[in-house]
Amino acid sequence: QVQLVESGGGLVQAGGSLRLSCAASGRSFSNTVMGWFRQAPGKEREFVARISWTGVNIFYKDSVRGRFTISRDNAKNTVLLQMNSLKPEDTAIYYCAAAGRPYYTTSYVRDYEYWGQGTQVTVSS
Repeated sequence: QVQLVESGGGLVQAGGSLRLSCAASGRSFSNTVMGWFRQAPGKEREFVARISWTGVNIFYKDSVRGRFTISRDNAKNTVLLQMNSLKPEDTAIYYCAAAGRPYYTTSYVRDYEYWGQGTQVTVSS
């Protein structure tokens, strides 16, 4: 059974930091793009960051570029999202996801087949 499990969410003041972790099990995702998405109340799920299977090709949503850093460890089947200088507008449930096709670069929700259960991030002003 394939599982993605996020951890590391919580409540933080504006300007603070959190580090989200995503642990995958059931199969290796070493040949798959991994991404982080988020969904705020009343809004659609949106792309935040993605990282290629090699870890070289990385892309961020404009509003988080320079503040968030995505990384991965294929040996441990994990993906991290370091979030610094957090803002109230970053408040959302954050999801880790794996693309459905190997060696395929995408930022679209519809192209990600495996999803974690999500972890809540709340940034107070």
